[in-house]
Amino acid sequence: MIPWIQLDSARTPDGGQELRLKRRGAEFSIMLGTNELMNSRLSGSEEALARLSCQRIAGRERPSILIGGLGMGFTLRAALAALNGDAAVTVAELVPAVVAWARGPMAEIFGGCLDDPRVTIREADVGQVIGAEKAAWDAILLDVDNGPEGIVHKGNDTLYGATGLAAARTALRPGGVLAVWSQGPDGGFTRRLKQAGFAVEEINTRANGKRGARHVIWIAAKGL
Repeated sequence: MIPWIQLDSARTPDGGQELRLKRRGAEFSIMLGTNELMNSRLSGSEEALARLSCQRIAGRERPSILIGGLGMGFTLRAALAALNGDAAVTVAELVPAVVAWARGPMAEIFGGCLDDPRVTIREADVGQVIGAEKAAWDAILLDVDNGPEGIVHKGNDTLYGATGLAAARTALRPGGVLAVWSQGPDGGFTRRLKQAGFAVEEINTRANGKRGARHVIWIAAKGL
């Protein structure tokens, strides 16, 4: 058995916890305490987040997409594969070390996607990016923390409350979509999306295609 090797660590934004980047052979893992936040072998549901979102906005000229959370780049790479050359994709990542890991130890699995001319990386709180402009985005994809019930950064909770969802709806263009990844179901979040004025579709998916843990994706559409 090949042992895990810790490559680096970084404090969470509140300074209270530690993210650890580990490697075992060609496999990478990002850990928070005993919780594995992501693994390079398990990308299916994050890729589905991008694929489903891009399907909903297909045919738009020069679509503008905001992704909250860089992670291991699964959502970003899938979005780039699904979008045409005139798209613009902004990734907001709150932890600078995650961006450094993407350009350093994990550069091989990112495959140069951070250098794609369609991509802009912003080391910023995605909530602040959402709140900065009205009708700025055709799609907002949130792959932040472990979903509506965050464990890494409690400030992320505001993204999923009534105020955060109202801000997301304001930031979307007519007919745009808010797509949210979660490690599991959350009936309260579904209700909040509907109360915020979205048409909501809740989709069950798996961590690795047809296998692995069951995850949930919400596709919340803003009316025209």
